[in-house]
Amino acid sequence: MLSTDHLIIRPFLESDYKDLYEYLSLKETYRFEPGEPISLKEAKKLCLERAKGTDFWAVILKENKKLIGHVSFLQTEPKFFLTWEIGYIFNPAFQNKGYASEATRAIIKYAFTILGAHRVIGYCNPENIPSWKVLEKCGMKREALFRKRAFFRKNESGEPLWFDACEYAILAEDLTGFRLSPE
Repeated sequence: MLSTDHLIIRPFLESDYKDLYEYLSLKETYRFEPGEPISLKEAKKLCLERAKGTDFWAVILKENKKLIGHVSFLQTEPKFFLTWEIGYIFNPAFQNKGYASEATRAIIKYAFTILGAHRVIGYCNPENIPSWKVLEKCGMKREALFRKRAFFRKNESGEPLWFDACEYAILAEDLTGFRLSPE
């Protein structure tokens, strides 16, 4: 469990399903993400799965103990490269308040100080301006633009709707003089 000024970042609990459903049931959540809006029953199942794993962390607002988003954080292969990939989805009602940056900073700090990471990476669609601004606020640098890297949906004819992706990264050595806590 990690704690910041406003947030608790912890493993998922089965009881998080209502808050998870609140934002994963919205069509707008999937503009830049794979998948479709989920049902309350699917949210329960997803929370149960996430509670058993370690790749997803619940982001809880301290003031009211509400789940406001989640962070995916997993080590990439080969493991001896000491690289972790980070991603996040936040409830639209809690976006543009600095919470995604606060959670991402905490995870990056954890990666370098506790896990001994060499590198943390993140990907986002270049059209997802709020997402890449979070990565940049956290000290990550845009290293690459992958043209037509992947697709999540197909058009009416069954053809993939490809999208570009930017890769961001931060290295342990980049932290010299960089503040990982909020301004």
